[in-house]
Amino acid sequence: MNHQIWLPIVSERLVLRPFEPSDRPDYDAYHTRPEVYRFLYTPVPDEDVLAEQFSAAMSTRLEEDGDTLRLAVIRQVDSALLGEVLLKMANKAALQGEVGYIFNPTFAGAGYATEAARMMVGFGFRQCGFHRIFARLDPLNAGSVGVVERLGFRREAHLLQNDRFDDTWGDEFIYALLKAEWEDRQGL
Repeated sequence: MNHQIWLPIVSERLVLRPFEPSDRPDYDAYHTRPEVYRFLYTPVPDEDVLAEQFSAAMSTRLEEDGDTLRLAVIRQVDSALLGEVLLKMANKAALQGEVGYIFNPTFAGAGYATEAARMMVGFGFRQCGFHRIFARLDPLNAGSVGVVERLGFRREAHLLQNDRFDDTWGDEFIYALLKAEWEDRQGL
């Protein structure tokens, strides 16, 4: 695996970069919204938990199992923080990563989540050397399901009632994509 992390990652509309201390107010703006946490199976964080989360989000380490690289998604035209994408080292020996994303609903509907996830998946395959990248999603989160399906991920599993929050059971979809499939879709 390539341990060198080359940042930022830039597209025509977006920049993916490490979080900076000045991002905290905009980070808080979407991390305090109940509709964002609905599909994360965790309560909206209080101030102390939010501070810990933000501190962890500023780490750029992606070397050992469990390490998670979280990048701020910045809109180039006005430098707005739209949300974040993450890449987790799920299994170093098996060259497997997990992609995820959290976006401020204020910016929904413009394709930013799909574009940022595409950038992060490409980074995972090209720069990190992953063989397989997967995503775990709540089936009720239609927007998130749409993102991975637009990227060509295949649904590999539907786990029934495998998570629980506030006495409510929830299902989970597992979607995945192999590096060779990604390269075929990109014409590489």
